[in-house]
Amino acid sequence: MRTIEANTDAVSPATPSTDTSGMRGRRILKPVLLGGAILTLGACTMPVGGSTTPNAGISPNTLEQLSVLAAPYQNLQSVELREDGCYWYRHDGPVEDTMLPLRTSEGRFICKVDPDQTAG
Repeated sequence: MRTIEANTDAVSPATPSTDTSGMRGRRILKPVLLGGAILTLGACTMPVGGSTTPNAGISPNTLEQLSVLAAPYQNLQSVELREDGCYWYRHDGPVEDTMLPLRTSEGRFICKVDPDQTAG
């Protein structure tokens, strides 16, 4: 026959607890939540270097010529001329917006022609 001994080291419910691990957890949780909130809100900002004005520096005449050359599925309201001399447009994807080169229906890039290159 086995006998079960009672635990005599147990703290009685009338004794107040001095365990501060709950408060320590709260002190750590606040900065973590604050950091997470800052990162989340930071994802909602405008990308650095993004143009806020559509078609900045592109004449209406050029836009008309681009609309004739460009494939129909491209957004001509967000066209910009890049340093490489080619026109790029903003593609609105399901996850993010991406700048892509403007192409003809045949898939060729649409670039600005340098007058010096055509003379030679």
